[in-house]
This record gives sequence, structure tokens and C-alpha cells, in this order.
Amino acid sequence: MASGARAVARCDAIGAAPYSDTEYGLFRPYLGPAHRATIAKIDEWMQAAGMRTWIDPAANLVGRYEGAAPDARALLIGSHIDSVNDAGRYDGPLGVMLGIEVVAALAERQRRLPFAIEVIAFGDEEGSRFPASMMCSRAVAGTLDISATMISDGDGISLEQSLAAFGLERSRMTDAARSPESIIGYVEAHIEQGPVLESEGLAVGVVRGIAAQKRFAVTVTGQAGHAGTSAMHLRRDALAAAAEAILAVERVAQEGPADLVATVGRLAVSPGATNVVPGKVDFTIDVRAGRDEMRDAAAGQIIAAISAVADKRGVSLNIEESQRLAASPCDPVLMDRLAEAISSVGQPVRKLVSGAGHDAMVMASLAPTAMLFLRCTGGISHNPGESVDPADAELALAAMSAFVEGLAA
Repeated sequence: MASGARAVARCDAIGAAPYSDTEYGLFRPYLGPAHRATIAKIDEWMQAAGMRTWIDPAANLVGRYEGAAPDARALLIGSHIDSVNDAGRYDGPLGVMLGIEVVAALAERQRRLPFAIEVIAFGDEEGSRFPASMMCSRAVAGTLDISATMISDGDGISLEQSLAAFGLERSRMTDAARSPESIIGYVEAHIEQGPVLESEGLAVGVVRGIAAQKRFAVTVTGQAGHAGTSAMHLRRDALAAAAEAILAVERVAQEGPADLVATVGRLAVSPGATNVVPGKVDFTIDVRAGRDEMRDAAAGQIIAAISAVADKRGVSLNIEESQRLAASPCDPVLMDRLAEAISSVGQPVRKLVSGAGHDAMVMASLAPTAMLFLRCTGGISHNPGESVDPADAELALAAMSAFVEGLAA
């Protein structure tokens, strides 16, 4: 019998090797061995639920449960199956597993709807391997710039080589694009990755929209020198300059509105020797806010602040924008239908904004979108401590099934 508890158990089952590229913990980057193994396992579950399956040109796994009429338009239910390093088990995969359970429940009753259901497991959302994120949903939505896919991972392995190992061609990734006329909507279930639902004693919530994002790659170049003979007042220490710049990033975000956040998540110091003054530092900046104009204003303030630091310290600075995602409101009609579905299973309706990015924000350019959030313990995510109560997953599945039946009616 279909169940939310089984969805959680399946996330646990793919939470370690061979479904992880690390021996301990979980790391499942796009197009790695663990990604391949995970596709094979989820493919089994999709077929057992009554779906026809295939891998699209962007290496997304898709399972289709036909509607009452052949070639009917489809409701897409999906999320991602890649992960950050040292990840939790539910960020992404739980949405895929719940989609499978929705279909399994229909198949058990031999129920066919006026539309087909396609469950899609996106291969890349996190951007944890290649210097881009949400490539796979962008390919499906038809917004992927193929010229931006000439990229390589940290080991120098190109996206082209990695796709070829899957029997796919980088130049044909955009063939994964779906026609808007073939899709009625996209719905994604996802852990909240924050503390709001838990703090209010709620199992599930409706997402109103997803925050705008910008990412930058920053290089600070100073002058490497001997740690013992380089006088302090003559140094052009790239790391000291980067440290001051990072504090400036934090200050701008702290002084802004409550929904403005900015993060430096990666830092690489060169040459990286104990007795050498650092000559170069590379770091990233991630800026998010509820509105595009708020994000852009903060990004401008950050760039001005770190430029001033570079001038003061006599180091050079290079800043490149690596990603821009607009704020993405969810579809009002689907939002209301999802709220009705939550009420129908006896739960209060709470609407909230997602500070985290999701494939839904990309898919909004293809079709109307809706998102269901599930409570996660302590609001913890991107961390092995990520935890979901199976009872909450049961409620989420009930709400998703009611949502689907509401669309069918």
C-alpha cells in the first residue's frame, strides 16, 4: 500500500553508498557513480508503481502514469536527487518519493485521471559538482543556455565528458525541453529547510513564492611573500583583504530587511602554505531576498563595499556574476487548490516564502507551479542531521493525493 512512511524509508535506503560517492555520509553529485546507481533504484520503484520510465537528454529520470486518454497533457510532480556534500537524506528525494506514492495509490485502485502524471527526478539542482545549478530543470523548462554548459568540475572533468559516460550529448541537453501545451502544471513537495513550520506546530505548509538569488565568483589577488620577511606595513595580503570583504558582505545583509541574506560559502587560499603570505583568494557570494530589486540593491552595496576594501589594501579584485534567478511567486490558483487539499486532510493552512531555491522557480517559466513544504526537525537541512517524521510524510501524501483528485474533478 502506498504510504508516506515508505517514501521516507526509501530516502533512507538511498542515503549511503552505493547511492553516495563518499564512504561515510551522503554526497550525490550530478552524473557521478552514485547518481547512476540512484537512477537505477528509483527507476525500479517508478516501474513498480505502474509508470513507464525513461532518461531524458539532460539525464533526468522521468516516470509517466498515463491518463484516461492516450497522449493526455501531464501534471508534473518532481524534485531533485543530487545533493550537497555531507548532505541530509530528504532534501530533494522526498519530493520524488512522494510523487511515486501518489501514482502508486492511483495504480492500486486502477484509477486513471483526465491527465497523465509524470514524476521527474532532476539530476542537478544543487550545483554541487559543476559551477551552475538547476541545469536539469532549466533544460526541461526550455531556459537552459547551451553555450553556458561548456563547463568542468573541480577535477577538470567536463560536463560533456560526464554526459557522454551516460550515453548522452551535451549539445542535445536542450532537447529535454517540454512544450507548455503538453503540461498542465508542476507541483513539488520539499522539506522546509527552515524552522517556521516546526515552531508553529504544523506538519505542512503552502509556499507562496521563492526568493530571488544572485551568485558571484570573486578573486582577490595580492602578492605572495615569505611569512617571516614580509613587513606587515608592506604586505598585500589577499586573505586579509578577503576576510575584510567577507565581513562587509555580512554587514550589508545584517543591515538590510529581514528577508535579505548573503553568504560566503566557498573559500580557496593560494598558495596555501603555512609560511607564505597568501597571494590569491577565490570565494563565492550568494545573495537572496524576497524581491528582485531588494536583492539587486544589496548586491550593488556588497560590490561597492568589497571594492573599497580592495582599493584600501592595494589588491586587485575580479567579480563575475555566476547565477541570477528571479523571485518566483507560485501560481495563485494551484496555491489555493493545495490549500484546500491541506484543509481537506484536517490540517491548518500556513503560507510562507521559501528562502531556499528550488526547481519549481525554474519550472514556473514552463507551467503554473505549486509547492508543499514539510516540517523538518530543527529546521536543519544540508546536514546529516536532517530529519522528517514519517507521520508528516503521511499527511503530505494525503494532501498531495487530494490536490491531484481536486484537479481531476
